Amino acid sequence: MSPTAQRPDALHPGAGGRATARPTLEEVAALAGVGRGTVSRVINGSPRVSAKAREAVQNAIAELGYVPNRAARTLVTSRTDSIALVVPEAETRLFSEPYFSDIISGVSAELAETDMQLLLILVRNQRERDRLSAYLTAQRVDGVLVVSVHRDDPLPGLLESLEIPSVLAGRRGDLEPLSYVHADNAGGARMAVRHLLRRGCTQVATLTGPLDMEVAQARLGGYRRALEEAGHAYDEDLVGLADFTEEGGRVAMRELLDRRPELDGVFCASDVMAAGAMQVLRAAGRRIPDDVAVIGFDDSIVARHTDPPMTSVRQPIEEMGRTMARLLLDEIHERGRARRQVVLATELIVRDSA
Repeated sequence: MSPTAQRPDALHPGAGGRATARPTLEEVAALAGVGRGTVSRVINGSPRVSAKAREAVQNAIAELGYVPNRAARTLVTSRTDSIALVVPEAETRLFSEPYFSDIISGVSAELAETDMQLLLILVRNQRERDRLSAYLTAQRVDGVLVVSVHRDDPLPGLLESLEIPSVLAGRRGDLEPLSYVHADNAGGARMAVRHLLRRGCTQVATLTGPLDMEVAQARLGGYRRALEEAGHAYDEDLVGLADFTEEGGRVAMRELLDRRPELDGVFCASDVMAAGAMQVLRAAGRRIPDDVAVIGFDDSIVARHTDPPMTSVRQPIEEMGRTMARLLLDEIHERGRARRQVVLATELIVRDSA
């Protein structure tokens, strides 16, 4: 068999139908003045290429008319050019809470200049969890991003055992072995409660997220630390257990008012819960912030549209999404690299509610 027959992509029609040699990866590298590996990284969308080298490679590709053989590359690399973004929550939360849309926006923006396809997967019950497990075991994606991490969720453990490149939004605990990105949750909560105490609040309550999530535990821990640093005893009667939803915020706020009607400050572990709490306070005749000051967490669009506008702890959610995608691309392109943990700073944005 001739060399041309062994490599059917070696020739392509030129002007007038003549067969001409198809440009090779090596020719692109020579014209760009870089190594073959650099060309491969540019084609595969790796972020680990300098802007100068990337531009040189892209110019060489355009000049030579080089077209990567995607099918051959998939066979060689076992790559699928797809990433799964897994949200183990009901679709009602996905579409009602700005946190999720902001994460998706950040991830999408980071992947925009790559060839990676983003797959959004909701896991709402055991059947869907089993289906996802089979999908991942079959190596259908190159990497996985997980948003909304619960302590007993088996998915992170499965990802670890399968050695699939993975990045979490949050973590299961201090010893999380997978890469993760999260905000300074404890520090942000502490900042919020210190603000309430400085403005004169003496009975500061909190609404928590689900305590099977490390993010909720961390924000509760920050609340407690701020109280103790200021000489206030931690009082469980001032802790309302909720679930990061607006209805959960309403229910927990009603229970808090029944238990401790004298409360004069509330730190809520999310803006959505804070919005629900503010509705209950107004219905009970409490003026915000004159009678009860309220602070949320996220600084989402919700905080700017409550009445009055909500003081909130800003976490850079879109940047979290971008950073997660960046870390995942690095793990995909450099299999076996060390896992990384990134903590992003928070900031208190003061508005009329406190």
